[in-house]
Amino acid sequence: MIIGVPKEIKDHETRVALVPGSVRFLRETGHEVLVQAGAGQGSSFSDEEFRTAGAEIVPTAAELWQRANLITKVKEPQPSEYSFLREDLILFAYLHLAPLPDLTQALLASGCAAIAYETMRESDGTFPLLAPMSEVAGRLSVQIGAYYLEAPNGGRGVLLGGIPGVKPGRVVILGGGVVGTNAAKMALGLGADVTIIDKNINRLRELEDIFGPHVRTIASHPWAVAEETAAADLVIGAVLIPGASAPRVVRREVVSQMKKGSVIVDVAIDQGGCIETARATTHTDPVYFVDDVLHYCVSNMPAAVPNTSTVGLTNAQFPYLMELANKGFVKAVMESEALATGVNTYAGICTHDGVAESLALPFKPLGEVLRY
Repeated sequence: MIIGVPKEIKDHETRVALVPGSVRFLRETGHEVLVQAGAGQGSSFSDEEFRTAGAEIVPTAAELWQRANLITKVKEPQPSEYSFLREDLILFAYLHLAPLPDLTQALLASGCAAIAYETMRESDGTFPLLAPMSEVAGRLSVQIGAYYLEAPNGGRGVLLGGIPGVKPGRVVILGGGVVGTNAAKMALGLGADVTIIDKNINRLRELEDIFGPHVRTIASHPWAVAEETAAADLVIGAVLIPGASAPRVVRREVVSQMKKGSVIVDVAIDQGGCIETARATTHTDPVYFVDDVLHYCVSNMPAAVPNTSTVGLTNAQFPYLMELANKGFVKAVMESEALATGVNTYAGICTHDGVAESLALPFKPLGEVLRY
């Protein structure tokens, strides 16, 4: 198998899909690895390190995409990369197609096999390639929120941990999954007053077992969300329905009731966002205000800490990449439930029900369209 690792071109996306150690192992098992020049520089991995590990450094994206059988990357193809897609190509990346109809149509038109990290699901219900970046994004969300709460950065001037005699800032986390749990850990570490809202009562019980009396847990109802959001200094959107658009759990009128200079960090923006006033932003232009409330909605948050994110992603991604490389697409997805659930498009057909529902596309289960 010829595996290609292109340089990411999304705004300030400095992660890379493989580390040199992974390249070395692929080469030792008989595979060829192409790495675009400069692909690892943003994550502190030089071309020389990749070359020493056995990769061929390719000067252009066009050459790399053309020669590779399997493209592994971090973020979804950008419009300038759509022309590189083709029928005999395997694409392995974060795709988040629900809010991206143009990309979805490009994948369908090309006929390529597109496997989305974020929809891969193991038999125990876990999402192995969503988890590491959700951990990063959850922890970053509090760090970023605390930064923007500072008055010089547009916030209301609240120190999340407070000081003796001054109450701490209030952090409300919408969703108690991996993102929400990691956000709560960071917020508690800073000494904030933390509330987690989730619709799953059993998950709230688990969170109480984890955090004890240090975190308030509240069942998700519209009135509860509105009341807690309006009183918060920092709201973190951490709602996820894998593959599908995130539900809008905070309405615009609720945002208008929030305190001037309070902050929203919508981590769910990859799937369209769970705050009605949220729209995707970039690391270059990360924030905007609605009703005097600062919104941070960067769709590739973990790229802010690319070395940590790249190593964490590779740790989780590499075993599945090896399955694809060693077995080929059809055998790999037939033998791996996780890889099969990751397939979003194949042979011009949408094979993920959540994506199909979000974009009003025809859907067929992967098993019905596999070419044996």
